[in-house]
Amino acid sequence: MFTGTYQNTIDSKNRMIIPARYRDLLGGRCMLTRGFDRCLYIYSLEDYGVLVEKIRKLPQSDRDVRKFIRAFFSNTEECNLDAQGRILIPQHLREYAGINKNLVTKGALDKIEIWSAEVLSDPEGENMMENEEFIKKLDLYDL
Repeated sequence: MFTGTYQNTIDSKNRMIIPARYRDLLGGRCMLTRGFDRCLYIYSLEDYGVLVEKIRKLPQSDRDVRKFIRAFFSNTEECNLDAQGRILIPQHLREYAGINKNLVTKGALDKIEIWSAEVLSDPEGENMMENEEFIKKLDLYDL
């Protein structure tokens, strides 16, 4: 399980250091993809496999499902962590997430979220959920 929040940066070669706490959970390899809300997701190969199996069960006769599959998988990269625990973030993913320099890395249960510090601190707050809003969402799921 991925937890915690870390501040870091992207270097001049467009690499980011994966926080040491996450490296063992990733086992030296990971899947990097577009996330929701203008962030990037990093999955371990195992958790990515679980996600893929869920997606396989979606009805591909549905046009929206096909569009989602196409968008999701065409924007996914398999990454190997280098000796310093870094991965390369391709340009198309940096552009999607608005990543220039400063990053915020957040554990998010079965994945890691990579945020541009500027996008995450958006004064409109569209990327953050207030406690009351969160409690209402949980009520929908009978938790």
